[in-house]
Amino acid sequence: MRGVWLSALFFALSAHGQSGPAADATVQVDFSNPGLSPSQWTLILHPDGSGHFRSQTDQSKPSNQQQIEAPAVDRDVQLSAEFARRVFDAAAHNKWFNVPCESHLKVAFQGTKILTYSGPGGSGSCAFNYSTIKEIQSAADALVATAETIADGARLELLLEHDRLGLDAETQFLVEASGDGRAQQLCAIRPILERLAEDPEVLERVRKRAKTLLALAAK
Repeated sequence: MRGVWLSALFFALSAHGQSGPAADATVQVDFSNPGLSPSQWTLILHPDGSGHFRSQTDQSKPSNQQQIEAPAVDRDVQLSAEFARRVFDAAAHNKWFNVPCESHLKVAFQGTKILTYSGPGGSGSCAFNYSTIKEIQSAADALVATAETIADGARLELLLEHDRLGLDAETQFLVEASGDGRAQQLCAIRPILERLAEDPEVLERVRKRAKTLLALAAK
């Protein structure tokens, strides 16, 4: 009887594994917009939500002495599996990004996005500023918002070290951005939020905002 139960369990797990992307599949997003900081970044995402983020700052632009810019980032990140599933679904539903993504509409420049899928099911890539393919544009918007979160997290780390008073405005911005969707996947910056929430040397309202953001990250 135990052998029958184990066989059924193995079958169920195998079927479940076949229903989603293979563990070694990846989606890579390359973004470029000289008018933003960071001006270039790359996010590599796996189906379980694990990934790696790397950004570059534009050294040719004059620095704003009134504001600490986000530093270059090169680190592993952990996003939610549900978020990753939506991104990989967008790839699967659109021929692994082997589709003409660019709308060629006269819309404001939002940054060049290159989405690339690689995995056992196939591979493909497309580049665009704005896409009329709703699922692809939605995935790109969410990925750009996630990159914003990661960059903001790096900025918080820098402010905690060099300008604790600057944390007030930065955490306020992050609360507002998370509310309107400009910042997503707060779980990617959980460590710095936890540090701020427990640091008695930062402003009380900064600690409260950090706890609010941690609660949102847990959803």
